[in-house]
Amino acid sequence: MSRYKLIIEYDGSGFVGWQRQENGPSIQQAVEEAIYRFSGEAVNVFAAGRTDAGVHALGQVAHFDIKRAASTKTVRDAINFHLKPARIVVVKAEAVPQEFHARFSARERSYVYRITNRRAPPALDCGRTWWVPTPLDESLMADAAQHLVGNHDFTSFRASICQAASPVKTLDALDVFRDGDEIRVTARARSFLHHQVRNMAGTLKLVGEGKWTADAVRIALEARDRSRAGPTAPAEGLYLVEVRY
Repeated sequence: MSRYKLIIEYDGSGFVGWQRQENGPSIQQAVEEAIYRFSGEAVNVFAAGRTDAGVHALGQVAHFDIKRAASTKTVRDAINFHLKPARIVVVKAEAVPQEFHARFSARERSYVYRITNRRAPPALDCGRTWWVPTPLDESLMADAAQHLVGNHDFTSFRASICQAASPVKTLDALDVFRDGDEIRVTARARSFLHHQVRNMAGTLKLVGEGKWTADAVRIALEARDRSRAGPTAPAEGLYLVEVRY
């Protein structure tokens, strides 16, 4: 049995998310079907993170097992051939030992949330960024973000449907910076709660608008109550950037 690790890039628009579901097409389903067409074997593909509907990835990591051994170049190119015309691409394939697991072996996950902050809506990035036409102060957002860094109970930033055993997570970094008309919120942690990054981005947007202070973010965190934090930012601005092992 051969195990392969995949680094996958995809546009989450039009998909119900990574995980197979009965209510529409998923990234997982598309990749598994492409592997079947290439190898003739039905497989289960396991991912580092089960991204939501509309969320994108630059560096999603997944693994699968097949009986048929093939070069990593063949695995990558064959899967990509059978993925067409879906906007999903295997950037790299790598042979890994059986002990490797895309989800459980991961030591750090990195996300970026993109906000287009200008009066005119995006054309080329429509569906791939959150358009906020009102001016945002990224320096205020960056300062407020530091209240969330560290080991905390993130109940205030957790989706009601989150299945994690505990709301306590360690957020290693949460940075905000501007590049022209785009504001990026970058987050690093071993793992995240459901909607945690989007809820943090939605909250920081209130700070950037001047509606909230940095201290209000601290108070929301300490409240351990989802209703006390800001809104959930749209899925289209979120990207899984990298997974480290």
